[in-house]
Amino acid sequence: MSENKFSQTSSFLIDMTKCTGCRGCQVACKQWNELRAENTKFFDGEGYQNPPAMSEYTFTRIKFRDYQRHGQNEFAFYKEMCMHCNEPACASVCPVTAFYKTEEGPVVYRPERCIGCRFCMIACPFGVPKYEWSKGLPLVRKCTGCYSRVKEGLWPACATTCPTAITYGTRDEMLAEAERRLARNPERYINKVYGKEDAGGTCVLYLSNLPFDELGFKPVTFRPLPEYTWDALRYVPGAFLTVGGGLSALAWITHRRERLKKEQEVAPLEETSKEPKEDQE
Repeated sequence: MSENKFSQTSSFLIDMTKCTGCRGCQVACKQWNELRAENTKFFDGEGYQNPPAMSEYTFTRIKFRDYQRHGQNEFAFYKEMCMHCNEPACASVCPVTAFYKTEEGPVVYRPERCIGCRFCMIACPFGVPKYEWSKGLPLVRKCTGCYSRVKEGLWPACATTCPTAITYGTRDEMLAEAERRLARNPERYINKVYGKEDAGGTCVLYLSNLPFDELGFKPVTFRPLPEYTWDALRYVPGAFLTVGGGLSALAWITHRRERLKKEQEVAPLEETSKEPKEDQE
């Protein structure tokens, strides 16, 4: 696909030299998405960040990296979230198109289509989609880019809350701003805009004063990831694809029936609870 197709999609520019680690974005994300708190331990992970990992209840978090400069211990922070790839791998492998890239930019999820195959979790190079292991009829959960807000012309909750590090606008605007900062303060930044070409380009762009690999960013190809999906499928016999498609359709129907059945079982209970109680004499 042409890069120009994504020039006006909504994008984040996250300047890690300006992040204070306040975690305001984490709180705003939980509030807007109505995500419950998790019972975690402060050091139950790879560093000082908490929660220790993204999950069905945590769509974004601030990651901490400690390092030494001039003999002094210092911290670097960066916001971990869905990258909202221009050409998302999660959407390319989903057999029922539960994931799709919106015209506005966010990559969103249609739970009514999901069959629970979890191919999206395997395909995502950033490890973003998470499964609802705590539920009997689980779905996949991840950052939506606050699509419901973006459609109405609003900024995502995390970008609205951040006091220093997040800028929001079209991808062209954010790339231009990133290049302007690099040109104005070359001594302040590593000469790279992460997300400009990584994974074929993403709607989340980063600037940093430390090498991205030292911060824990995963190295990914510049080639759009769905191209690898189709390259792999070329070697899969058509019969397997036909059978796989049939099984996917059957699983979707079964999964949907179970969900509807559960909703129908819950509905009468909810109606009963709403009925007014008779006055006692």
